[in-house]
Amino acid sequence: MRARLILLVTATTSMVLVAFLVPLALLVRATAADRAVSDAFVHMQALAPLVSTVDTQTLELTVARANATNRHRVTVFLPDGRVVGASAPRSAAVTLAATGRSFNAGAPGGREVLVAVGGLSQGTAVIRAFVPDSELRRGVARAWLVLGLLGLGLLIVSILVTHQLARNLTRPLTAAAQASHRLARGDLSARADVSGPPEVRQVSAGLNLLAGRIGELLAGEREAVADLSHRLRTPLTALRVDVESLRDPDERARIGADLDAVERMVDAIIREARRPVRHDVVATCVANEVVAERVEFWSALAADEGRRVDVSLPAEPVPVRVAADDLAACLDALLGNVFAHTPEGCGLSVRLTRRPAGGGVLVVCDDGPGLPGPAALRRGHSGNGSTGLGLDIARRVAANSGGALTLGRSPSGGAAVTVEFGPPPPGY
Repeated sequence: MRARLILLVTATTSMVLVAFLVPLALLVRATAADRAVSDAFVHMQALAPLVSTVDTQTLELTVARANATNRHRVTVFLPDGRVVGASAPRSAAVTLAATGRSFNAGAPGGREVLVAVGGLSQGTAVIRAFVPDSELRRGVARAWLVLGLLGLGLLIVSILVTHQLARNLTRPLTAAAQASHRLARGDLSARADVSGPPEVRQVSAGLNLLAGRIGELLAGEREAVADLSHRLRTPLTALRVDVESLRDPDERARIGADLDAVERMVDAIIREARRPVRHDVVATCVANEVVAERVEFWSALAADEGRRVDVSLPAEPVPVRVAADDLAACLDALLGNVFAHTPEGCGLSVRLTRRPAGGGVLVVCDDGPGLPGPAALRRGHSGNGSTGLGLDIARRVAANSGGALTLGRSPSGGAAVTVEFGPPPPGY
């Protein structure tokens, strides 16, 4: 915007200067020419009385002295055909002046200034002075240089003033844009300075109101999530009472451990919902460790259902731009879908590889009937009676890390979900 304002003012000022300086330059040139012609007329008028009163010898001496001291070469054409003074051709203008007219006319290399002198017995004499182009343009180049420097100075001053005005105008807009970018990155404390012209102040004030409203809505949503999660404690307490009533110690321990895991998850959700929004924090983890821990957790259930579980993890660490809890939630959602939507006995595999550009690729395959199609990625959509949120959770985790989620077919014809995670920041 600043560059466009400067360009606009530069173009406008340039047109104004051209419209002003070009006529002025032409006027300076015309004035210089008129001054040179006027000087020639003045000198010639001083000789006019002598032409009609003195003899030829005295006239020759007078004209010779005038040519020696003046810049203009003077020639006197007498009516009897004699020529006194500097040698000059009898041009058509001289012939016309002999009829009694005084004027100036253009000639090769300058102008002829002609003065008709009457009162001679033989007729009309003509005094001719030649003004060269150098005299006609004397001082014009210097005047044009001054005008050019003046125009350039005015143009520079206008650009500097415009730059300052544009800076004062764009600075609050730039600050408002920076505040909006900080808000987009999750910094809800970002606010724009309310300064500048009235319209810019209105934009900044509106952005600040929007930021405050976003914070209020987000806080309300987080409180609602925390409250809803807290309500799960009541059925969990009832389940624990039922678990304690089981007679089989192994069954009671196994179900109690599962119930403890559910309670820990509910507590984690409540803590996450009540925690202030994080700013400028890049979450990272080592994917190998998280994947190994979650596969071990699900392996117990897989063994109960007779499922084959193949795990492939690289030996070297695979750092990714994902928090450990988020990666665990992503893998739990994918494995949960396998257990929920495939019959017992269907095998599954989990493979983690390192991306060449950094980050990791997680692939979960199963031997089931496969996914219904791309519609499975629509949030809340499910053809099997579930919530339809599992794949969307995994997709959002991948997207937040700079990666993506894609669906495909496993070698056995079942579902294959590929999740790419972005690399951690430099220096991790």
